Amino acid sequence: MRAYIGLGSNLDTPLRQVQDALKELQQLPQTKLVAQSSVYRSDPVGPAGQPDYINAVAALETELAPEPLLDALQAIEQAHQRVRKIHWGPRTLDLDILLYNNQVIETERLIVPHAWMLERNFVLWPLAEIAPELQLPDGSALQQHLDLCPLGTLEKISL
Repeated sequence: MRAYIGLGSNLDTPLRQVQDALKELQQLPQTKLVAQSSVYRSDPVGPAGQPDYINAVAALETELAPEPLLDALQAIEQAHQRVRKIHWGPRTLDLDILLYNNQVIETERLIVPHAWMLERNFVLWPLAEIAPELQLPDGSALQQHLDLCPLGTLEKISL
């Protein structure tokens, strides 16, 4: 199964947090990291006064079912001392399942496609970088959503 994972951090050396998480995704059982986007700097979404975010998107080939994959991602977040105090608040690491194959999933723990992905330039633009021809589960092309979600202040970081 192909899964796309959104990565974000704005605390405790965010660039290192995202780079380390990408390495840790490669270590997941029954999973192979097959692509990763560039790293981007984005304005924070949520409560005012937060530092900017560092974001990326990774593509995985995985044999893990969606909820075991979510468990594995949350274990990586916990290893990075992720604290969930404020909704959309600052965080050391956020790992979100954006897409899982072409499935639509709605459980108590997981909604795929990710509920906010089509409104987030820091998700769509890195995703388009690694999967420009992607068709979403509703049959729409990723490109048409890019046209509605401008790059704005999103900035690719050269390493």
